[in-house]
Amino acid sequence: MNLSFRQLRIFVEVARLGSNQAAAAALHITPPAVSMQIKDLESQLQLALFNREGRGLTLSTAGEYFLVHARRMLAAYRDAEDAMSRFLKLDRGVLTLGIVSTAKHFVPQLLARFHQEHPGIELKLRVAHNRRQLVALMQAGEVDLSVMGRPPREIETRAEPFAAHPLVFVAAPDHPLARMEAIAPDTLAAHPFVVREEGSGTRAAMQAFFEEHRLEPRVAMEVASNETVKHAVMAGLGLSLLSLHTIGLELQSGLLRILPVEGTPLMRTWFIVRMQARQLSPAAEAFRYFIIEHGEAHLLAHDAPLLQKTALPGKG
Repeated sequence: MNLSFRQLRIFVEVARLGSNQAAAAALHITPPAVSMQIKDLESQLQLALFNREGRGLTLSTAGEYFLVHARRMLAAYRDAEDAMSRFLKLDRGVLTLGIVSTAKHFVPQLLARFHQEHPGIELKLRVAHNRRQLVALMQAGEVDLSVMGRPPREIETRAEPFAAHPLVFVAAPDHPLARMEAIAPDTLAAHPFVVREEGSGTRAAMQAFFEEHRLEPRVAMEVASNETVKHAVMAGLGLSLLSLHTIGLELQSGLLRILPVEGTPLMRTWFIVRMQARQLSPAAEAFRYFIIEHGEAHLLAHDAPLLQKTALPGKG
């Protein structure tokens, strides 16, 4: 078969109005053109779609079934047309972005830049307390895209890296380790730690680091937010591992100090993630392109001065 969307539109109008003449008037074409398209459609289908009674037309049983499919095809075509037109000029739409709490320190700045380019897009930001909660939001279909450090393995997603994510050990400025120029990993085992809760990406990275060096951290306190971790470290309750992207202000104001631990910073990656089976809206697709294009440079401008000032020994 070689059906056309023009034929489908004509068929739906004839079915709705019950005559070729009325359909022709509604579509601004001639009645003979309507008759010709209907005859060609029936010829291709090898089925009569209408019962012809005098001048009136009623749907045959085959026509009633075909009408359902014709309407579906026309609806899909309109959706495709709308999506493509919105790509040409993104002047409307809604973007719901999910992020882990660590990302709230830089994502709003990127969203502000994106909004300047696309002021008609309504932005919604869902901040999850940890990775586990964000995965639940994704499974429930409550976010279009997610920014996270570890793409989930328990669900089918498409994850694209867009920037490096350094994690560093930190201490209060008056902590004894803060005065050292180089710190071996086993030195950390003697000091108490303030850590994020289980399910946090930062907690998982810290555990992996200690396991790699066959060490067991002394956990003095477990909390559920980066802000509480920072305040606990500043108060002298222990050391911690934190994302460099969460501590810029504290480092600049002298409230925290990066510890020059051998093998750090721990370099992780930020990903923009979506459900594999979900088709992105034009607004979400536009932000996906935006963060892949601009995210790395934005974060590098933040990270480089802080890492250069600290002069960490690194892994090399």
